[in-house]
Amino acid sequence: MRNAIIITCALGLGSWLPARPASAGSCENLTSIVLPNAKITGAQTVAPGAFSLPPRQPGVAASNPFKDLPAFCRVSATLAPSSDSNIKVEVWLPDGANWNGKFQAVGNGGWAGVISYGAMAEALRAGYATASTDTGHTGSGGEFAFGHPEKLIDFSWRSEHEMTMKAKAIIERFYVRSPKFSYWNGCSTGGRQALQEAQRFPDDFDGIIAGDPANRTAIALWIAHAVKDPAAYIPPEKYRAIHEAALAACDANDGVKDGLISDPLKCAFDPAVLLCKGADSPSCLTAPQLEAAKKIYAPPVNVRTGARLSAPLLPGTELGWGDDAGKQPNANILDQYRYIVFKDPTWDWRTFNFDSDATKGDLPESLPMNATNPDMERFFAHGGKLLLYQGWADPRVPAGQTIDFYENVVKVRGGVAKASNSVRLFLAPGMGHCGGGEGPNVFDKIGPLERWIENGQAPDALIASHSTAGHIDRTRPLCAYPEVAKYKGSGSIDDAANFVCTSR
Repeated sequence: MRNAIIITCALGLGSWLPARPASAGSCENLTSIVLPNAKITGAQTVAPGAFSLPPRQPGVAASNPFKDLPAFCRVSATLAPSSDSNIKVEVWLPDGANWNGKFQAVGNGGWAGVISYGAMAEALRAGYATASTDTGHTGSGGEFAFGHPEKLIDFSWRSEHEMTMKAKAIIERFYVRSPKFSYWNGCSTGGRQALQEAQRFPDDFDGIIAGDPANRTAIALWIAHAVKDPAAYIPPEKYRAIHEAALAACDANDGVKDGLISDPLKCAFDPAVLLCKGADSPSCLTAPQLEAAKKIYAPPVNVRTGARLSAPLLPGTELGWGDDAGKQPNANILDQYRYIVFKDPTWDWRTFNFDSDATKGDLPESLPMNATNPDMERFFAHGGKLLLYQGWADPRVPAGQTIDFYENVVKVRGGVAKASNSVRLFLAPGMGHCGGGEGPNVFDKIGPLERWIENGQAPDALIASHSTAGHIDRTRPLCAYPEVAKYKGSGSIDDAANFVCTSR
């Protein structure tokens, strides 16, 4: 016992973590750990390929997608930092021989409400100890927050930090040493969680990956209002025609016609070219539909003051307009206003006022989940690195929103030269929300971040690929913003080697 106490003190675990027993390293013995505001509810060794999703979890496949997982120790816990908290977390620990010595926490999507098992599995395959949380509730909607302000705080930021602290303690107990490096990896809600971690808890992670960070704005309601008149509603069968017209206007702006808009901010597309000249058809827009399309491309504004409420959707996003331009607004934003802003489950989105209601929706108490503070100097001060990425064709999180955030961070840092040592943004032409789309959309994020932090090699470009029917048919460099990929003038336009990153 004396030796266990000496080890504990040497590792600097603090007075709240008890001394390790002689049997430290046993998975099943992790149930004996005593952590503040937490209860370990299970710890079991999972044999290679033996893990399967718990019942009633989304993403259940006919074949087991986890059959290639190595053996690991699966720890589950319930955290209660407030009297109304019920945060579920899992920590997965690879066998010591397979552990790369690092910790990777993974983020959630939407309103969370479930452990991110797929992302945990990916981290485990790469040798990481990993953790995920359901953020303190179950279910895919926002109704949990109605009348439960503490649960809203858990979802917004507290669950991620609490999970991280408990996971690190469990990792230390199991391996008898701390992780060499700690990383956060998330997109959408996970990207927003990433920024919350950097802003509120700058010492939690060495490196943070934040993809398409889903800070809440009124853009979904703006789009829904644009098409709420039945005459203005744009049926999904017309999205392709609008998209093709946008490509015809802007695809070749970068010097190569490849079915992608490389820089939508420089795309001067007027959907008036699609105005029906005769009978309505899937290839044209009626006059009310044309006005709706123009409004979708325009930024949401406060009707009274003209103040911009959000970045707009850009040319190239059209194939995903159904997310917000359907018969109902995006469900995530609809729940935001029902349960948090107006605290009325029966609230009718058609009554939204882009003056008073927009102001109410942007009050701090309505947006505790948002992570828009560009001052992350405490995170950068200890060498923390932030890798941002965003799909240009994202129909849920406008690319301009992420660009605005990045540019504000650069301003706080004192300019691009200084900021480039700490934060870089990568924009993917043709990529949708966190992936998918017509452009190259699969790329390694964690490897470049590791090399940046561990070896001092800052990433100038990420090599992305696009596949059809499981076969890679295009690769392309995603350049550190504000640079863009420029075709060298010879060779296949589907080979990343024939492009170079250059100024816009």
